[in-house]
Amino acid sequence: MLNIIFIGDINGKIGREAIKKILPELKRELKPDLVIANGENMAHGSGLTLPTVKEMMEAGIDIFTNGDHAFDREKIADLYASDLPVIRPANFAEGVPGKGFLIFEKNGHKFLIINLLGRVFMGMNYDCPFKKLDEILADKNLSKDEFSAIIVDMHAEATSEKIALGHYGDGRVSACLGTHTHVMTADETVTEKGTAFITDVGMVGAADECIGVEKEGIIKTFLTQIKQKHVIPEKGRAIFNSVFIAINPKTKKSTKIKSITKFVEIK
Repeated sequence: MLNIIFIGDINGKIGREAIKKILPELKRELKPDLVIANGENMAHGSGLTLPTVKEMMEAGIDIFTNGDHAFDREKIADLYASDLPVIRPANFAEGVPGKGFLIFEKNGHKFLIINLLGRVFMGMNYDCPFKKLDEILADKNLSKDEFSAIIVDMHAEATSEKIALGHYGDGRVSACLGTHTHVMTADETVTEKGTAFITDVGMVGAADECIGVEKEGIIKTFLTQIKQKHVIPEKGRAIFNSVFIAINPKTKKSTKIKSITKFVEIK
């Protein structure tokens, strides 16, 4: 049986510090074969950088998925062109830097990690994530028999879109895990066809604010309809959201998904 930890959106420095405090002990406890994290908010809430990726790899993360902030940072194309295990959503327009899926080998197993981006309530007109999933799974250069697990990160705003994609990929992928909203949902399940699903894994970031951003500015935005600057605290109580998944490598089917929520004080 393969054990996998998937970590929700890492939000800013406080999120990275929480990873460093919690993940090593969690790995000792659960002994995962692979650790994946959504990293699109790692660099102060907006995108990721080479230093933040290396920092989190040293903390024990193997692979980084992404989202709508995938191109927020300067020189991000250089990062995507490197050999680092960082992917961006596959349904960005053709020709965009980076790759939308990754074949990752570890401990004698091959994993196929796919990143997709929702379109409902999102700011750009991305390609269809449903058709892009079909395209990747039908790729003749990818022999499905060689993979021990196929994991999808569906980064989307709308609950319905994430649930729909979970049903669409049911039985064809080992897990379809929602990210983006920073709020963990309570619907984790393994389907009869063996796909682990959760609408949103949640986040790693400031616990007592508004989805990781200082609440005062967010409240003022709602009161005035004038957008305030997003401020991410670097200290205080942090929340760590993730899911633990067990997958049979022979069948590529999941047998278990369990949500994990922990808190830690960052000083």
